[in-house]
Amino acid sequence: MRLKKLAFATLLGTALISGCSLDGDDGERGPAGPQGEQGPAGELGGRAIDLTILHMNDHHSHIESDSFDFDVSSLGLSAQNDAGETPAEISVNYGGFPMLVSLFNTLSNQSSNVIKLHAGDAVTGTLFYTLFKGVADAAVMNQICFDAFALGNHEFDDGDSGLAYFLDVLNSTACQTPALAANVSPAPTSAINSGYIQPYTLVKREGETIGIIGIDIAGKTKNSSQPDDGTEFLDEATTAQQYIDELTAMGVNKIILLTHYQYQSDLALAAQLSGVDVIVGGDSHSLLGGDGFDALGFNPVGDYPTQVSNKDGDPVCVVQAWEYAHLMGKLDVSFDEDGVVTSCAGQPYMPISNQFAYSYSDSETRPLDSGDNYLLTQALTAYPELVMTLPDATTQALVDDFAAETEVLKQTVIGSVSDDLCLERFPGQGRSSLCDVSATSAMGSDISNIVAKAFMTVTPTADIGIQNGGGVRVDVAAGDFTIADAYTLLPFSNTLVTLEMSGQQIVDVLEDALSNALDNGGSTGSYPYASGLRYAVDASAAKGSRISNIEVNPRVAGSWSTLDLAATYTVVTNDFIASGQDGYDAFGPIYDAGNFVDTFTEYAQGFVSFMERLSDDGAALGKLPASEYSTQSYIGRDGCDHSSGSCSGY
Repeated sequence: MRLKKLAFATLLGTALISGCSLDGDDGERGPAGPQGEQGPAGELGGRAIDLTILHMNDHHSHIESDSFDFDVSSLGLSAQNDAGETPAEISVNYGGFPMLVSLFNTLSNQSSNVIKLHAGDAVTGTLFYTLFKGVADAAVMNQICFDAFALGNHEFDDGDSGLAYFLDVLNSTACQTPALAANVSPAPTSAINSGYIQPYTLVKREGETIGIIGIDIAGKTKNSSQPDDGTEFLDEATTAQQYIDELTAMGVNKIILLTHYQYQSDLALAAQLSGVDVIVGGDSHSLLGGDGFDALGFNPVGDYPTQVSNKDGDPVCVVQAWEYAHLMGKLDVSFDEDGVVTSCAGQPYMPISNQFAYSYSDSETRPLDSGDNYLLTQALTAYPELVMTLPDATTQALVDDFAAETEVLKQTVIGSVSDDLCLERFPGQGRSSLCDVSATSAMGSDISNIVAKAFMTVTPTADIGIQNGGGVRVDVAAGDFTIADAYTLLPFSNTLVTLEMSGQQIVDVLEDALSNALDNGGSTGSYPYASGLRYAVDASAAKGSRISNIEVNPRVAGSWSTLDLAATYTVVTNDFIASGQDGYDAFGPIYDAGNFVDTFTEYAQGFVSFMERLSDDGAALGKLPASEYSTQSYIGRDGCDHSSGSCSGY
């Protein structure tokens, strides 16, 4: 199972970049719109102007730094580990709000006419949201003090009231960041119905008025998040044009769309609209940039900026800034007096630490000496995308406080377990430390089936859940269940994704997973568990004939019926196997073609949400009915029918 390495330690070292806060002059807001009160328009201009837009998106409650491995094999480092070997890779800390705040502040000081934007999905995705419900995110966002924030689909994950709570905290300081969502019409009873969101905001730079319109992704928010009944999500293009026309009629001729609508959709949207100049987007987590990111292994999907034409034939600059507080985009845009873009250029910047350590032994890391540190610094800064940055001290203290509180809150009891829940991979393998092998010989793992059901339950669009046995790590004993228990059960930083699949493709996935262990010498952790899907397994048969009697019951909300090979089902799984890893080959082409939706919810957090729902309903976690176990019968590799109770292996 892939581990996305997160660096939680305080960043060290001397700053090569630092700076103080510069918020720029705040603009005035436009006339009243249906979603909130705005101020008077202010003086409108018609002069040429250069703007610098600093932006981010989709940080998903990732407020700490991450790390990547950098190849140092050609640098000739003097460092050696306890075996006398020179390290081939060095871990480099990057991103996170402490460094991002410094970078925003520094580039604000170095530029004129700065506008700072966040394109949505600030919340949900890590334990920082699970425990603090947006308080941590708002605190670090207010260290940047954005000129505007567009609502994303995940802002509605805890309903309209959850969004209201987050926005209350976000606007509890002097920043008062406008929350923009022109195409969101709250229900009359919604907690955000009055004063929380607005269609656009106006800012002034050098006497010129710039309009910023917010657009949320309508279908995805409605279908995959939890907005209140009656809160409506209007067509993105129609709504955007409506407010562009409104601003144009007011004399505003420099218009930015701040969208949570996906990169490819933004490109298509630009061509449909008259009067749009810049689109700063989010949702698709698209990394844009050049050769540097490619060489570092980050795989950009387009140019930064991407320049297209609007319906009028005028240039539109489209940008996005990847994900998880990993980087900040810097877009420089020049307008003529008519508000037409004459040039746009820029660079996404990834802030990195300038202090490095290497693995000396299994239990010890050591800092590089000054000579090795210099060599590595020179190698890293050869990439224009990488900027060595000192963490902002105030923001670092905030993050450290939240991290320390998180460690305490992990011990919070979130539910109870009524039965010992046995761990297993292949039925009868005997991996459980809590249960005798006889308990798992016929139908396999209790807890792995439950994990698959949990993921299906917390994913509203999913018909079926599929989970690899190796992704579930421990038995669960009867008694209290804590947040820490969930992260011990599911320790990897995978996220939940959904894929649209035919019945035949689902069969192919199951057969591939079994073959990985039985034919290819792969891990037994590839054994498939499912919810809303059940089948008979014959491990003694040839590939293609091992899975039979396949039945489906979408969301386990009706009756079981034979899987329709030609029908389409929505499958939720973790992004590791969704990408074709661990022998789940048939997932790969679907994933590689982009035919999936990433919920960006870490799967341990998904299980926490499942447990909380059970507790809210006054229920304990217990064994599933036998009818819901995905493996209904199992014949081992030796041909022994495990339902007989006499088999000794798997």
